Amino acid sequence: MEVILVSIFSAIVIIITVFCMMKAIITAYKRNEISLRKFVVYTTLSMGIGVIVASVLPFGYQRIFDYIY
Repeated sequence: MEVILVSIFSAIVIIITVFCMMKAIITAYKRNEISLRKFVVYTTLSMGIGVIVASVLPFGYQRIFDYIY
């Protein structure tokens, strides 16, 4: 049960982080500080890494809790 709660909380933090990164990338693109190609790459990478990290976290937390108990 505690693994699920910790994973949900961590996923929420990761989603907020990715959302803030997206706002910064969109602002940079609107100010013509980055090109369209960099905008697409940065957006895709930030969302992809966020999804990967959020999906791997429960397994890592499960190993940590198994080690503690």
